[in-house]
Amino acid sequence: MKDVTELTEGWRLRHGEALLPARVPGCVHGDLLTAEVIPDPFLGRNETETAWVGRRAWTYLTELPRFDGPHERTDLVFDGLDTAAEITLAGRVLGTTRNMHRVHRFDVTGLTGALEVRFGSAYEEADRVRALTGARPNVYPGPFQYIRKMASSFGWDWGPTVVTAGMWRPVRLERWSTARLARVRPLVTVEGTTGHVELRVVVDRTETGADRPLVLRASTAGTSAEVTFEGDEAVLRWDVPDPALWWPRGYGDQPLHDLDLTLLDGGGHGEGAGHAGGHADGHGGIPLDMWHRRIGFRTVELDRSPDEHGTGCTFVVNGVRIFARGVNWIPGDVLPARMTPERYRTRLAQAADANVDLLRVWGGGIYEDDVFYDICDELGLMVWQDFLFACAAYPEEQPLRGEVEAEARDNVVRLMPHPSLVLWNGNNETLWGFRDWDWEGPLAGDSWGEGYYLGVLPRIVAELDPTRPYTAGSPWSGSWDHHPNDPRHGTHHSWEVWNRQDYADYRASVPRFVAEFGWQAPPALATLRRALPGEELAPDSPGMLHHQKAEDGNGKLNRGIARHFPLPEGDFDRWHYLAQVVQARAVAAGIEHWRANWPVCAGTVVWQLNDCWPVSSWAAIDGDGRPKPLYHELRRVYADRLLSLVPGADGPLLAVDNQSGTTWRTEVTLRRIAADGRVLRGAVVEVEAAARSVVRPALPAGLVPAPGSVKEFLVADADGLRAVHFPVTDAEFAYPSADYDVRLATCADSGAVQVVVTARSLVRDLLLQPDRLDPEAHADRGLLTLLPGEEARIRVTGWAGWADAGVSAVRDALFSVAPA
Repeated sequence: MKDVTELTEGWRLRHGEALLPARVPGCVHGDLLTAEVIPDPFLGRNETETAWVGRRAWTYLTELPRFDGPHERTDLVFDGLDTAAEITLAGRVLGTTRNMHRVHRFDVTGLTGALEVRFGSAYEEADRVRALTGARPNVYPGPFQYIRKMASSFGWDWGPTVVTAGMWRPVRLERWSTARLARVRPLVTVEGTTGHVELRVVVDRTETGADRPLVLRASTAGTSAEVTFEGDEAVLRWDVPDPALWWPRGYGDQPLHDLDLTLLDGGGHGEGAGHAGGHADGHGGIPLDMWHRRIGFRTVELDRSPDEHGTGCTFVVNGVRIFARGVNWIPGDVLPARMTPERYRTRLAQAADANVDLLRVWGGGIYEDDVFYDICDELGLMVWQDFLFACAAYPEEQPLRGEVEAEARDNVVRLMPHPSLVLWNGNNETLWGFRDWDWEGPLAGDSWGEGYYLGVLPRIVAELDPTRPYTAGSPWSGSWDHHPNDPRHGTHHSWEVWNRQDYADYRASVPRFVAEFGWQAPPALATLRRALPGEELAPDSPGMLHHQKAEDGNGKLNRGIARHFPLPEGDFDRWHYLAQVVQARAVAAGIEHWRANWPVCAGTVVWQLNDCWPVSSWAAIDGDGRPKPLYHELRRVYADRLLSLVPGADGPLLAVDNQSGTTWRTEVTLRRIAADGRVLRGAVVEVEAAARSVVRPALPAGLVPAPGSVKEFLVADADGLRAVHFPVTDAEFAYPSADYDVRLATCADSGAVQVVVTARSLVRDLLLQPDRLDPEAHADRGLLTLLPGEEARIRVTGWAGWADAGVSAVRDALFSVAPA
């Protein structure tokens, strides 16, 4: 059987004359941080003080021990080298690499001695390639399109410039004889009530194993198959009767089945060379190698049929059409080797708890670790996987072209076992950029990536993973017959609203699928205090501006606030609260409108779920893992059942949106209420919404406040859900001063406390910021609108000193809309 030895210990990083302890997997920045050579680039303005690290060459060293034994072959395997590296063993060059996103394997049979991995500067490698291919345009100043490296390492409009180097994924020795499993592709499909499994296998053989018969033996879900073969390739096919189907979360369960494959020597019981003491497995043949994954049975398609509205874009899983409730995922850490299984699970569980059912792995990041997709399989989170191209024109000449193809093949094969993976996508915004960002003229006659997105990548997906759909890009209208970002066709990115308009303008169109849209807000106060120690916080204080990477980001934040509220002057806490309120309202406004227009619009993918450092950004969860109010608002607007009052030209539209699998029968209580809390008029509307449908009942006469009214608003309540409609902006409405009582109540479980708020007046968008109570505190609710006499209970965990702090501390952490 193949022996595997992980090479995680004994590494050193050369820094000048010193040899620093090194962590593998890891990176140079991590090792320099541990050795206290550099400050934390996440704090203050240290990012600029550590920029030199990415422009230096670095060398990692260890000793490769001698292994005595009968194995014929020893391979040195790097799962990820970031990025331009030369590998030497005992002074002999094993090879060079220039791609962070693929596996590299070197034959080191019989070799031992000093192993060195020398990383050149990514900037220098990019400059070298640019000199060969010629320059191409991009959106950001970093040279990321000339090197197959995480593009956002070079900085983005939400991320710092931290250009890493190192062995960021595991390193190991594999010692084997006769043959090994080189590539395994499981094609898992369902037809009627029968599951089909097809395993396409490629093996590597040693010289002595070249002519030996081999056996493949596979099993899953109580079924098995076996084949004997010669040569380097084999196929196993078998059926699984009545498999339980894998469903996205909210649509059913996520049964996963172990799929085990064993490669055996079919030439007898030990004759021939190099079985390393192996023994026949009881069924004949000596095991040589094993492979294990978990699979799920399901069908997936992307319905892009033309209709009277344009060209659709609807996910269909197991025959069920889905309104995708999605978020965009960026790398969870600027130093991706620091992402642990625990960190992945925490963030993905947060996504599931927010009723998200789809994550788009964005094309400026990485193909995530296997554990990311394993957890998505378990949680029922569909994955839309970008190939790694973003916001730039990419040369199609060598040496990049060969790297792109090898990288795509590696990752398609690695990720295709996962039932959560539902879409391959060619790129992020490069097709749109070619058409709209003044690239066409300068690129006349030059390659720019179109050949990848419309040629190389769809060919590879069709060859290796024909069970899943592929789309050329996001946004993409399906062909050059339509503008790439035409909202009537395919996927759409809605960025004009954040950049130039009010969030009410999300309601101006009904795209077929909104793959990106979002609104910024600062992170939690505790996150800011950790990241900017000692700074007197202000929207334009030096650290705040350094941790705001978007072009005119604060200007857009301020204009977004000023369209609805008086812009606070000299009151950072108020500005911080209002910026977070506007973010939550903006995203909710878009989702409520687009959900109300299902099935014409078939999904929204919010930019973005997560952050990779402490920063003002579009994220729902900040860089320290603290949810913003947007996170709680996502949980509301992505719930199976959503009650909305969507503003329109003729007044508000009542939308009763039922994305659950059962009929929703309810009574909607409608009230026109004065600002002082008096109910002026009421009515009850009985509604029945079938599964996966939206009902838009007419509002009874006399309930809608007059246009422009500053003293009346409309409230709709049903089954614990609430929607409100105010005819004017908050700055214009005659709010009373918020008046409420606060008390604390113990919870049955230790370590939690309830904050109980009882309203004595209208209280709009009440928010408890739990990190103001304790940096470790978390609240289970976000923005709340209360009417006089109503009570809200907010469960707080992680507040160790609540008994001593008391109600006064809570009041300091509570915010709400105030009179202008």
